[in-house]
Amino acid sequence: VQLQASGGGLVQAGDSLTLSCAASERTAGPYTMTWFRQAPGKEREFVAGIRHTSNSAIYADSVKGRFTISRDNAKTSVYLQMNNLKPEDTAVYYCAAGRPILSALRSPSVYYYWGQGTLVTVSS
Repeated sequence: VQLQASGGGLVQAGDSLTLSCAASERTAGPYTMTWFRQAPGKEREFVAGIRHTSNSAIYADSVKGRFTISRDNAKTSVYLQMNNLKPEDTAVYYCAAGRPILSALRSPSVYYYWGQGTLVTVSS
């Protein structure tokens, strides 16, 4: 399974951006799809996930109310709508696929497949 992330770019604080993650097969259906990000010098952190057992979405506190994760009906793509971006959102964003239990959903180590990352830079 291959994941292809896209949509990153350079924006100003307060702007919006939508990231896309396309799967090579119907991965988004039977898998939990998640976005992580990694800023320079920092560890990879959970951003948002949409569970494989339902369409329920989970968010990191830092993005709750600003970011929205969704997937299309064909379940081959996952999106991350990012509104009111802040400089601290600057990072490389990665999509990932796996089948973690709920308590492990925020851990990068439980995901089987990863996209290559897309850079989001938010200027102040």
